[in-house]
Amino acid sequence: MIDSKKIKEFARKAGADIVGIGSMGAFEGTAPEKDPRFIAPNAKSIIGLAFRVLRGALRGVEEQTQYFQLPAMGIVHIDEVYAPKVLREVCCFLEDNGYEGVVQRSVPERRHVSDKGNNPELDSTFKIKFARSVGDGKPAPEVLMDFDQAAVVCGLGQSGSGGFVLTERFGPLQRFAFILTDLELEPDSPAPDVCDNCGKCIAACPGKAINADGTLDEWQCSAYRKGADFASNPFLQKEDAELFPERFNEESYNKHKGILTTSYKNLRFDYNAAICGLACRCACLEHLENDGVLKDKFINKFRP
Repeated sequence: MIDSKKIKEFARKAGADIVGIGSMGAFEGTAPEKDPRFIAPNAKSIIGLAFRVLRGALRGVEEQTQYFQLPAMGIVHIDEVYAPKVLREVCCFLEDNGYEGVVQRSVPERRHVSDKGNNPELDSTFKIKFARSVGDGKPAPEVLMDFDQAAVVCGLGQSGSGGFVLTERFGPLQRFAFILTDLELEPDSPAPDVCDNCGKCIAACPGKAINADGTLDEWQCSAYRKGADFASNPFLQKEDAELFPERFNEESYNKHKGILTTSYKNLRFDYNAAICGLACRCACLEHLENDGVLKDKFINKFRP
């Protein structure tokens, strides 16, 4: 018989840094197109896995001397290589014990047509336009669950004022993946909220892409993540930067993204480099570290 303790021990040995468990009933009230209960109707529990973004992967962008390691190791490697391996191992462990595991890995390139934004991590996203339901009471495919919502349900972290999930160990520096299973497991309690609403994440964004309520202007974020701010982008020509609008929307982003892509090429799988230096998350990390609220401690401060 396997229980929550054994699942967590196995997942950590397989490579997850944090493991949390939630009840599928916690998704009650979720919009059907985001409700994982339509993906696995027999699932009783959701297993959440968090993978640290290496603190050292931020060092190059902090110094403005190297930009490719952060997205390469902090996003692409986790989402496309490391997390899928761990997900498979945990699901095999479930199957070996007679239970089903339904993998929910990151799918950053897909969105519903009703979603007017863009994923700032990618140059473009595919928007599903003409899908139809194939059964009464079922939403049209693809059902795309909200990973931030799922992380909270699993007790991995809480959403901060900047709109991203913070954990006790890594603050804003982790990626998530999930497994839906018909094994009924004891759910975890909600994670403590480490955000004190200081607002430093909002103030740090060079494009002012985070609204006061924590919602993200994704087109503005996409442009500045690719380097629309001349002051912080050493690859951008001043005469090109002068063509940019004060606020980007879908039309202006698509019009000017060629300039940004030419100034610094996308990485594998069409991921953008974070030329902005992930200023919001770095400001958050600095604040949480200086306040001593994170469990993981380092000999030297992130920002001396």
